[in-house]
Amino acid sequence: MLTAIKIAIIAILIGGSCWLLFEHREWFSNPQLIKREVLGWGVWGPIVYILLYAVGPSFLVPGAVMTIAGGLAFGTWRGSIYSLIGADAGALVAFGAGRFLGRAFVERAVGHRFHSTLDKIAKHGFQIIFYLRLVPIIPYNALNLLAGASRITFKDYFWASMIGMVPGTILFAFLGDALWHPLSPRFFLALGLIALSLAAGEGWRRWSNMRV
Repeated sequence: MLTAIKIAIIAILIGGSCWLLFEHREWFSNPQLIKREVLGWGVWGPIVYILLYAVGPSFLVPGAVMTIAGGLAFGTWRGSIYSLIGADAGALVAFGAGRFLGRAFVERAVGHRFHSTLDKIAKHGFQIIFYLRLVPIIPYNALNLLAGASRITFKDYFWASMIGMVPGTILFAFLGDALWHPLSPRFFLALGLIALSLAAGEGWRRWSNMRV
């Protein structure tokens, strides 16, 4: 019975992915189109954007694209807040899915190259998740599923995700806001700050002698 439920969940996710990508693939390849769509909903725009952000990474949509769209549509600070809400909601849902589906199922779903990551998350849960939020070298939703299937506590996952996603979210929303004037000093400042943030995360990993 439990196996049948898991298969049904995967079928729903795949079916939803195919439908969304077939009907609205352009939304997730061009931040300007996401901006136009969410603003077209008027006062409901922020809610639509948050929902799109929550489900987007499940459909292999880069979180950076969604956050840049938030900056374009709502400005740096509102875009950051809406992006964080959407990203956090999506992270919690995917974590719950990973915990429900189990380690063996998730390992088959994400591929063999991430098997060792499960053991590392279990051993250094908070530090690993925090680093991978700062320096996203593993696809967003794959990380969420892996964390759910690992032995990390929900508390460590929650706080590492909440804190670790803040710098990148603000900076990519800032970049989206700056795209209105792509040759302005603000645009190049945003790019520089993003590079600095990634470098700081990598520097912290090397300083702490943590292996990912």
